Amino acid sequence: MTSNKKNVAFIGLGVMGFPMAGHLAEQGHNVTVYNRTTSKAESWLESYSGQLALTPALAAADADIVFICVGNDDDLREVTTGSNGVLQSMKEHTHLVDHTTASADVAKELYSVCQNKNIGFIDAPVSGGEAGAVNGQLTIMCGGDVDIYTQVEPVMAAYARFSKLLGHVGSGQIAKMMNQICIAGVVQGLAEALQFGQNANIDCEAVVEVISKGAAGSWQMENRHKSMLDDHYEHGFAVDWMRKDLSIALDEAKKNGSTLPLTALVDQFYADVQKMGGNRWDTSSLLKRLV
Repeated sequence: MTSNKKNVAFIGLGVMGFPMAGHLAEQGHNVTVYNRTTSKAESWLESYSGQLALTPALAAADADIVFICVGNDDDLREVTTGSNGVLQSMKEHTHLVDHTTASADVAKELYSVCQNKNIGFIDAPVSGGEAGAVNGQLTIMCGGDVDIYTQVEPVMAAYARFSKLLGHVGSGQIAKMMNQICIAGVVQGLAEALQFGQNANIDCEAVVEVISKGAAGSWQMENRHKSMLDDHYEHGFAVDWMRKDLSIALDEAKKNGSTLPLTALVDQFYADVQKMGGNRWDTSSLLKRLV
C-alpha cells in the first residue's frame, strides 16, 4: 500500500455510497463496486470509471481497502461475514472501513474477525447527509487503531471535509449516536418554534434571519427552516433511517446506563410522522405533525 492510488472496493451504492464511490474514482483510485440491486451499480458505471462485481467477495478480492455503506447491522453482517461477504476474499494486510451507521457491538464483532485474519478495521460512520456526500464534504467519526486510521484517512479524504479518530473500535459509532441525539432535539425545537411563530402570525423567515445570528442558530435552522415553512421534505435522510439510528442509540443507552428522555420522545414523534405516511420524508418533517 505504498502508492497514493489504491485498488478499492465500495459495497453499497445508496444515497450516500453512490457519490462517495464516485469521489474515489474521480481521485484516480481503481474502484470496484457492488450493490445488492445490480442496476444501481450499472448506473454508477455510466457516471464513473470502474468495475462492477456481482458479489461483495468478488469486489473485495484484489482491494487494498474495502469501504462499506449499507443499511443496518444485518446488512453489514451479510456483506462482510456472509457466505459471499468481503471477508471471504480479503487478503492479509488490507483494510476494511465501515461507513454504515450501525451498533458499536457489530463494530467490535467485525474488528475481532478482522484481527484474526490480519486485516485492519475502522468503524467510520459519516455525517453531512446526501448533500455532504455529493459535495465531498462529509464529517467522518472513526474508531479503531491509529496505524490503520493513518493509512485509510488520505483515501477517505476524497469525500470528507473532516475526519477524526476518536478512540478504540466502536468509538465512531458512539459518536454517530451522539450526533443523531443532538439532531433529534434540535429539529424538534425548530419545528416547535416555527409552528409557534405561524400561530402568532409573525413572519417566520424574518424571525429566523434574526435569531439564526444568535445563540439559537444551528445548521438545521440555517438549512431547513425555509423548506419546512414551504412544506417540502425531500432532502434525502429519511425518517425511517433516523428511527433506525435513534433505536441504536436508545439500545446503547440501556447498556451504559444513560437516560435519554428527549431522544425517546422525539423518536415517538417520528413514529407519528411514519403513521402519517412520512417514512421517506426527511428528518425536518417533525413540523408536519404539528400543523
